[in-house]
Amino acid sequence: MNKQALLAAALATVCASASAHTPTADNAEKERCYGVAKAGQNDCGSADGAHGCSSQAKTDNAPTEWKWVAKGTCEKLGGKTTPPPAQ
Repeated sequence: MNKQALLAAALATVCASASAHTPTADNAEKERCYGVAKAGQNDCGSADGAHGCSSQAKTDNAPTEWKWVAKGTCEKLGGKTTPPPAQ
């Protein structure tokens, strides 16, 4: 019985973590801002496919890493609302 509870808790944690990075109604008032995420603080996968998860940015302000910001604030932060061109 204890193993089932532990497994259920682990599964719930994974599901909650995955849904935390899924676009929601809250994100309707936000936009992706490339080039402003600090190392380890990006919100999802990189634009160049280097990784597919949040919190994996290796350097600060990498142009392929993005973070959700309030609409209209990205360029004020020094970022861009479109990913860099593929190389």
